[in-house]
Amino acid sequence: MIISIILSFMKIGILAFGGAYAAIPLVEKEIVELRQWMTYEEFADLLALDELTPGPILINSATFVGMKVGGLSGAVAASIGCILPACLISLMLCMIYRKYKKLSWMESIIHTLKCMAIALIVTSFIRIVIKNSYPNETISYLGIVLMAISFFVLRKYKINPLYLMLGCGLISVLCSLI
Repeated sequence: MIISIILSFMKIGILAFGGAYAAIPLVEKEIVELRQWMTYEEFADLLALDELTPGPILINSATFVGMKVGGLSGAVAASIGCILPACLISLMLCMIYRKYKKLSWMESIIHTLKCMAIALIVTSFIRIVIKNSYPNETISYLGIVLMAISFFVLRKYKINPLYLMLGCGLISVLCSLI
């Protein structure tokens, strides 16, 4: 099991370009669909907890899933599997970028990677907020409205996102009780 955990998170770590939000679809595919270590509902809960806990989202996810599946050794294996490829790839890319950053093809590569990251983040939005890819669930109109209001408030007033997340969570709980 430990080998499975470390290899799964190494695969995620190798493919996780564009930051944690861009890697969410990769984690979901591996953990929920392929390995079936979690349900979609557990995964959505995991993302909510990741947002509220300090630290990098991808590492928090890896540690949580590893702990759930393989205990303490699973948590360590998942965390190492997640971190190691990113560290090695980043080191290699940094060396290449420092040497060739003035070349036009390097600028094209960086631009393409930015576009890919945006596409992955939009995919995460569609799967998590709109929920149209989850079986037996409907579109969360409340989630869409809260997301739009949150985006506006963050851009206009620059408040702490933690307060916004807590407020949205409270609104969601209140609406579910009604």
